[in-house]
Amino acid sequence: MLKFTQLLSPENLRQGVVCSSKKRAFETICHIVAKQLCEQSPQQEQEATPADQCEEQEETCFESLLAREKLGNSSLGNGVALPKARLSEDRTTPTAVFLQLETPIDYDSADHREVDLIFALFIPPELCDQYTQELPSLTEKLTDKSLCKQLRAAKSEDELWQIFQYADNITQEEVEMPPSLLDETI
Repeated sequence: MLKFTQLLSPENLRQGVVCSSKKRAFETICHIVAKQLCEQSPQQEQEATPADQCEEQEETCFESLLAREKLGNSSLGNGVALPKARLSEDRTTPTAVFLQLETPIDYDSADHREVDLIFALFIPPELCDQYTQELPSLTEKLTDKSLCKQLRAAKSEDELWQIFQYADNITQEEVEMPPSLLDETI
């Protein structure tokens, strides 16, 4: 089972983000991802400067998100979106970015609700099949009304991180609870 804290890092959380559109939200997400990927990359022996490489990463990330979004809207309903894209071939671990928007944005959602919580997921090509199987459980967790309420109420990135850690612990306890105890709680 996927844990939020396996995908996210505290550096990839943003609280109170001001965005006017889905495109601006994607640009913010890609800026965060590109910065992380550039910091993790060994310096390449090319004529491109590190800044150029980061800019290229950002552009590639943005194009990937837009291309995937054209295949189907990533809104999950209840003001939550889960955009996803593939990372480049040289990446081996997934990464995610979470944005809590200051003001909800139009996202062309099926439920016609504006989005204010965005969990963007970037997956290496060789892990796509595995993560495709895990997406339903991630989607279920992200649309949990209690979790969404807490994420919307968070006043800092630290609070967001604590909420995701707590959500992972609750999920883990549910998984580890013996069937006999589950029967008693019903």
